[in-house]
Amino acid sequence: MRALIVDDEQNIRKVLNVLLKENGLEVYEASSVIDANSLIKENYFDIAIIDLRLSDGSGIDILRTIKEQNPETVVLIITAFASTETAIAAMKLGAYDYVTKPFNLDEIRIVLKNIKEKIILQKKVKELQQYADEYQNITGKSDAMKRVFNMIDKIAPFDTNVLITGESGTGKELVAKAIHNRSIRSDRPFIAINCASLPAELLESELFGYTKGAFTGAYASKRGLIDEANGGTLFLDEIGEMPLSLQAKLLRFLEEKKIRPIGSSSEIEIDVRIVAATNKTLNKLLEKGEFREDLYYRLSTFEIRLPSLRERKEDIPLLIDHFVKLFSRKFQKDIYRIEPAFVDYIMQQELKGNVRELKNIIEKEVILSEDGHLKCTSCPTVFNQTYAINTPLENSINLNEYLASVEKELLNKALQKANGVKTKAAELLGLTFREFRYRLSKYK
Repeated sequence: MRALIVDDEQNIRKVLNVLLKENGLEVYEASSVIDANSLIKENYFDIAIIDLRLSDGSGIDILRTIKEQNPETVVLIITAFASTETAIAAMKLGAYDYVTKPFNLDEIRIVLKNIKEKIILQKKVKELQQYADEYQNITGKSDAMKRVFNMIDKIAPFDTNVLITGESGTGKELVAKAIHNRSIRSDRPFIAINCASLPAELLESELFGYTKGAFTGAYASKRGLIDEANGGTLFLDEIGEMPLSLQAKLLRFLEEKKIRPIGSSSEIEIDVRIVAATNKTLNKLLEKGEFREDLYYRLSTFEIRLPSLRERKEDIPLLIDHFVKLFSRKFQKDIYRIEPAFVDYIMQQELKGNVRELKNIIEKEVILSEDGHLKCTSCPTVFNQTYAINTPLENSINLNEYLASVEKELLNKALQKANGVKTKAAELLGLTFREFRYRLSKYK
C-alpha cells in the first residue's frame, strides 16, 4: 500500500513517515499544494495525510483533488487550527477523520491502524463485487460461502431439481434466483411462493389454478403459479410446511409434468424446474411421517446447505459494509465512517436471524446515524465505554472508579448470559472459578 504525507513542517513529515512505515506502507512526501498535486497525478495512494494549512494554499483543495482522481483514497486531515466548520467541510468532501496538532503518537497509531483495516476491507469488498453481480447480491468470501458459489456454478446449467436447506434468514431465495439466473432458463419466469404462508386449500389453488365456478367465489378462471412458471423456475420456499395431501399432488406433477387446475377436466403440460427450500430438517419430518419420502428424493437431486452467520463470522464485516452502502443510497445518508465498536459488537452477537437480522440492524443504525457516523446505538454502555478509551480525555476521571465500573458491568453481563451459573460466567470471561468469585465478592 502507498501513502502520501502533505505538510510544510519537516519534523511532522518525519514522524508520520516512521509511523506509516511501521504499518508496511510505501511513503511519499510533499511540502506544498503544487508538489502534492503533481504526486497525485502520477500515483495512486491508499492513504493521504494532509495538513489543512500550507504555505501555498489549503489542504481542502488537495483533498478535493485526490478524491476526484482516486475516490477510494482514505484521507486524514491534520491541523493546528481545528474548528467545527473546517471539520464538517473536510468530512463532506470525503475525509475519513481529522486530528489536531500537537497530536498524540498513540492516538495517531490507533487511527492509522483503523485506516489500514478499512482499506483492507474496501479491497475485499471490491473483490466481492463480482460475486454481487454473479450471485444475486449474495455477499461472502468465507470458505463456507465459496463452497456454496461453487455448487451453484456446477448445478445451475443442468436442468435438475434442487433443495436448499439452512436456517431462516440465510438467503435461500437469493440462492434460488442465482441458480435460475445462471441456468438455460434465465430469460424465462422465476416464480416464488412460501408454502407456509397459505392454508392447504388456498395453497393448492395458487399452485395449480382453477376454472370459473370450480368453487364458491371462483368468478373467473385463474392460472396457477406452476403454469405461470412454465419454461422457467418455480421456487417453493418452506416446502417442509406443505400439507401431506398437497405433497401427493405435487409429486404427481413432478413425475408426469402435467397439472390439472381445480375444476378442470383436462390437463396442461408444464416444463418447469423446481427449486425448493426449507429451514427444517426434512429427515426428522420423514421419520415422523410428516413429509413424503418419495417427494423428498424427487426434490433433492442436488442439495445445497447454506451456512449460518455463526459459521462464517469472517463475512460479517463485509456484510455490514454491503448493507451500509445499500441503505445509505436508499435513505440518502452519507455514511463515511463505521465505528469499530459497532463492528466488534455485531461480531459478538448470536444473530439467530442470520443475514436478515443483520440487515434489519444495519437499516436501523443507518436511519439513526448522525454526521456521517454509524455508531453503536444498540451496544451496552460498557461496550461504548471500552472504545471511549481510545479517544482524547476532555475531562479528568478517577481511573480506579472507571475500571471498577467496567469490571462490574462485565461480571453482571456474564452472569446474565450464563443464567446465574457462576462457573459458566467465569468461562465466558476467561477466569477460573476462584478468580471470578473473588472479583464478584468485591462488589457484593
